[in-house]
Amino acid sequence: MRDWQNQAHVKYYCKYHIVFVPKYRRKSIYGKLRKEIGGILNDLCRQQGVELVEGHAMGDHIHILLMIPPKYSVANTVGFLKGKSAIRIFRDYLQVKRNFTGRHFWARGYCVSTVGLDEKMIREYIRNQESEEKRQEQLKLEGF
Repeated sequence: MRDWQNQAHVKYYCKYHIVFVPKYRRKSIYGKLRKEIGGILNDLCRQQGVELVEGHAMGDHIHILLMIPPKYSVANTVGFLKGKSAIRIFRDYLQVKRNFTGRHFWARGYCVSTVGLDEKMIREYIRNQESEEKRQEQLKLEGF
């Protein structure tokens, strides 16, 4: 059974699978930052009234499954998440104390797909993305 959400004059079920990458696709989401980025995104989603259903930080990209209320556009939500998370990452983890002008953590753009009947499959994909990527790399190394 789906978990429909309610607002004053609307009942909705709007889920989106979103992927975005760091600037130059640098592998900057390793170690401590990789563990903390989920908390940062979760806090920001809570501030906006967006539900973070599932998420996983890979070495060079982020997969998230969001339930976004229809009063917010996907573009505004992703812009908010990327902008505010970059500020927190620079301030808290990269120890940048001065003005953030010209500092970009995330690359421009993102990939988004609506989630309908395939929610279970998308959630499994997000959970298993890292192990699948390692398996693909192993196959390349073995020459298959």
